[in-house]
Amino acid sequence: MLQILQQPWPWYVAGALIGLIVPALLLLGNKHFGISANLRHACAACFPAGIKFFRYDWKKEMWNFFFVGGILAGAVITALLLPNPDPVVVNPALAKELAGYGITSQGSLLPAELFSWSGLFSLRGSILLVGGGFLVGFGSRYAGGCTSGHAIMGLSNLQWPSLVATVMFMAGGFITANLLLPLILHL
Repeated sequence: MLQILQQPWPWYVAGALIGLIVPALLLLGNKHFGISANLRHACAACFPAGIKFFRYDWKKEMWNFFFVGGILAGAVITALLLPNPDPVVVNPALAKELAGYGITSQGSLLPAELFSWSGLFSLRGSILLVGGGFLVGFGSRYAGGCTSGHAIMGLSNLQWPSLVATVMFMAGGFITANLLLPLILHL
């Protein structure tokens, strides 16, 4: 059993398990799946008398905090109990392209040139982390939810706004990865 858990699961198994979350949540209490709403719930819990947007009964959505906590706990448990001793393998063509951007550390999941204190306090790091974080946060609120909420829950409920949001998320991802990111990485 432990060997099965140590191997990557096929996409069709993981996809089916994620897909089963939708009917389970609907049947177990008409709950909607999405991660970005937790930021609103956290703000409503911390600042109950503040902005009008945060004045609602956030305690009805307490289950969502446990859901995200379970995701984090599962990641930590997996990292501690099932560490992968194999280094990250990067396609040679991608490694060459990344080297052109000044990213040469490909032995770990997070390149040190981007994910370190020195990388954070550079112009490139500020644009990627602060700018990207703002755009993701603003975009998910403007779109009425995040990729998980729209692409998993919204599409399974055949919601037109979720289809539009998911198409825009994908288009934005392609544009960013292929046009904007190379420009930023050359800074």
